[in-house]
Amino acid sequence: MRRITPCLWFNNQAVEAVDFYLGIFKDSKKGDTTYYGKSSAAVSGQPEGKVLTVGFELNGADYLALNGGPEFKFTQAISMMVWCETQEEIDYYWEKLQADGGKPSQCGWLEDKFGLSWQVVPTYIEEAMKDPAKHERMMAALVQMTKLDLAALKTAAENN
Repeated sequence: MRRITPCLWFNNQAVEAVDFYLGIFKDSKKGDTTYYGKSSAAVSGQPEGKVLTVGFELNGADYLALNGGPEFKFTQAISMMVWCETQEEIDYYWEKLQADGGKPSQCGWLEDKFGLSWQVVPTYIEEAMKDPAKHERMMAALVQMTKLDLAALKTAAENN
């Protein structure tokens, strides 16, 4: 059975986006590229020969980038979660995903230069959320943060 593959709709930046993501995630690779042919170009209004899709893999997960045109934009209703073990990982992904025009949001969320939302979060959150008291204390600290501070989250969760 095939796995589920998210298809990310870009206006005309599918190749640029894939190259951007491949440069950030060390365990990544580019897959197949397809192009608009006569039939698909006629229906879509895109020029024949233009890149239609680029397959790629980030940390073992498959994605497809589509040059679909300007009709649809990303929203925060869908985000990519990057699970981090250390503060160094959080700092790395926070900086890299915002490069060249991305912008921070609240609670570990950010938007990259293509408008795709990401959550850069420590794996510790999963552990703390299993205990209602830790969860509540941790969330009180988390909602005041932009980039997440792992040490501060742990301190907040563990302090009775």
